[in-house]
Amino acid sequence: MIKSNSLSAPSVSGTIAGRAVRPSRRKLAKYWQLYALALPAVVYFAVFCYVPMYGVQIAFKDYTVTGGIWGSPWVGLTHFERFFNSYYFSTLISNTLLISLLQLLMFPIAIIVALSINELKNGFYKKFVQTVTYIPHFISVVVLCGMLISFLNPSTGILNRLIVAAGGHALPFLTDPSWFKPVYVLSGEWQNLGWGAIVYLAALAGVNPDLHEAATIDGASRWQRIIHINLPAIKPTIVILFILSTGNLMNIGFEKVYLLQNELNREGSDIIQTYVYRTGLLGGQYSFSAAVGLFNSGINLFVLVFVNTLARRISRTSLW
Repeated sequence: MIKSNSLSAPSVSGTIAGRAVRPSRRKLAKYWQLYALALPAVVYFAVFCYVPMYGVQIAFKDYTVTGGIWGSPWVGLTHFERFFNSYYFSTLISNTLLISLLQLLMFPIAIIVALSINELKNGFYKKFVQTVTYIPHFISVVVLCGMLISFLNPSTGILNRLIVAAGGHALPFLTDPSWFKPVYVLSGEWQNLGWGAIVYLAALAGVNPDLHEAATIDGASRWQRIIHINLPAIKPTIVILFILSTGNLMNIGFEKVYLLQNELNREGSDIIQTYVYRTGLLGGQYSFSAAVGLFNSGINLFVLVFVNTLARRISRTSLW
């Protein structure tokens, strides 16, 4: 009996291993076209996102061009301590967080726009509204910043001329640090409003019309149908997009900030990305700028994991 048991154990394990391997091979053979389609994306992220991560180690080194990444000496957390104790630390963190939080406050506007467009019954007017709200998304950042600089000019800008014509005084929109954040957030919301509503409109297109018909027969108003049918239908989409938005909490568009930034509004416009650009590329402090960028990425990762976990516990919808 003992001998038979000892002989049967490997055969059972081999059978289990074989059963575990064969289905995966069969799936690979059956769906090889899908794997082939996914392969370029996997290679792209591997080559351009994961392989360069080995360079993150310069944040813990005193990097020199002559020594290279491997030849530069280790300095530990020196660059992080320098950043935490620097004069600019509180300004950079407060500006970055405040702009990001203001953008998050604008998050529900795209949902409201999508629900409003979905309720339009006139086909021509509905397409017209969609087109008008989508077009700004295709304006490049450089052109948008040029428009803002032109429209908000204190002496020749059309907005200030309207304010003066109404009896007010011209406002220094792009030279006063206190005005930079509202201008940045509102112009970004105007540019991306229609594009952000597309995903919600696609989710609303999947709502069963029978639900609305049944609710109408039961006497539900349009507002009640929006609250009890449309919103629950797009709730998973809202949660996923909100998680992705919070995952980029500390990432603000560098190009737009840099193009609108000047010496007069730098106190309110200087963020982590512009500081990394000045110290790293312009100042040649590669290790220090890498440490600042790594700190920024670490905060984003922590916020993403935290919000994803919280969303999974509350709504049972999450990224993973």
